Amino acid sequence: MARKSFDAFPETFVSNSETTKLASKAVRASKLRKLASRLYSRDLTSAPEVIVRRNLWPIVAGYYPDALIADRTALEGAPAKDGSVFLVSQRGQSDVALPGFTLRPRRGAPAQPSDLPFMGVLRLSSPARTLLDNFAVSRSRGSVTRTLSKKEIEAHLENLLRRSGEDELNRLRDEARRLAPALDRKKEFAALDKMIGALLNTQTDRLQTPAGRARRKGLPFDTQRVELFEALRAALHRTPPQTRPAAPSDGTTLPFFEAYFSNFIEGTEFAVEEAVAIVFENRIPNARPQDAHDILGTYRIVADAAEMARLPETFAEFERLLKRRHAQIMQARPDKAPGQYKTEPNRAGSTMFVAPELVRGTLDQGLKVCSSLLTPFQRAVFMMFLTAEVHPFADGNGRIARIMMNAELVAAGEQRIIIPTVYRANNLSALKAISNRTSAEPLILMLDFAQRFSLAIDWTSFARAEADLKAAKAFMDSTEAENRGIRLRLPEGDTR
Repeated sequence: MARKSFDAFPETFVSNSETTKLASKAVRASKLRKLASRLYSRDLTSAPEVIVRRNLWPIVAGYYPDALIADRTALEGAPAKDGSVFLVSQRGQSDVALPGFTLRPRRGAPAQPSDLPFMGVLRLSSPARTLLDNFAVSRSRGSVTRTLSKKEIEAHLENLLRRSGEDELNRLRDEARRLAPALDRKKEFAALDKMIGALLNTQTDRLQTPAGRARRKGLPFDTQRVELFEALRAALHRTPPQTRPAAPSDGTTLPFFEAYFSNFIEGTEFAVEEAVAIVFENRIPNARPQDAHDILGTYRIVADAAEMARLPETFAEFERLLKRRHAQIMQARPDKAPGQYKTEPNRAGSTMFVAPELVRGTLDQGLKVCSSLLTPFQRAVFMMFLTAEVHPFADGNGRIARIMMNAELVAAGEQRIIIPTVYRANNLSALKAISNRTSAEPLILMLDFAQRFSLAIDWTSFARAEADLKAAKAFMDSTEAENRGIRLRLPEGDTR
């Protein structure tokens, strides 16, 4: 039915035989503007591509009321990088060019009962149909192909398996098997079945992605974490190389404060004199025996020069070191499975760490990335983040991460790093910055300053070190320090 006034039109619309004359009249009166063939808008100021992006799906429905969102667009959930929107429609096969986008319809099987309602008028290919359609061979339309490559589909399936488990992949395969005859996709189903079987280790197929091949070897990994590892590696390569030989030490004072602070910032809080009695006099307080053993276990590792000089050359050696050191720290807490990887997911605030079944593979991938780093400081930063980000154990992950960090430095004769209580918030915010994909640089800068601070302390006697640490406000609670505007500072006159 013809409209009597352009005011009745929606902001942006596709004209038809009943509305074209009224729309043309409104354009001449500067009440509408034409954006593309049959496409008009009452927005006279916004950029055309912005208008189309804002109204994309109603526009698609205007041109193709029977459209099924399909192929690459259905799998990716958005237009392609060149703006292509791939559709199945019985209304035609000619592309429609719009500002910033191109609608690319094709003929195909009509919507099936399992296809999903979308935006009121359109339909969206079901996940099973989307996979079948994407296995079809296609030519490039614009700068992208209509369907994803086999490598891209494999990455999608591996990610789905990692996030949702084998049952979801098997459910999708069963649904695709049922749909294939109606869609004339029997050949495509055979390829999908083979790929899923390879990912589940029930069939043989040539997998192309690193994640897929790792899964076949029994070492599936968290691909997003590996991306973070690569970002940190790149940032470390941009960091100017530096060498900071270890400061003179009496052999016990620095390891004591390293163990003391490493436990304190994790919530195992003792006064310095209480920790001294635990470590040097073996006086275990009756009220807190497990906390005392945490400090004692940490100290025995970090004070052992031979142990701290051990670095892994293979992944098997890395796992042995990691588990043995964790077992020694947590030996008084059998409920935390000392020396055993976690069996339940763990998190800190909104950060969910690597899933238990992906721990070994993610550590393996991280160690491979670390092997390309040249300096002890670079490897120390990376080892700390690798262990902290994977969080492989039920508890004690921060402590073991700092031990793995300092082992890289001790083995090279360089200054180890302590994270004093007042610096706890800096440590956490730097880790969050890279975990949230913001930036790797804060972690590097934070540990660089912590190493400079550690180098500036006089470790040749307990009394001198404690005095330097007190003067630097190292023992202050980080929240209180933040509220009072107090920062960790180098000792007076130090320029290192």
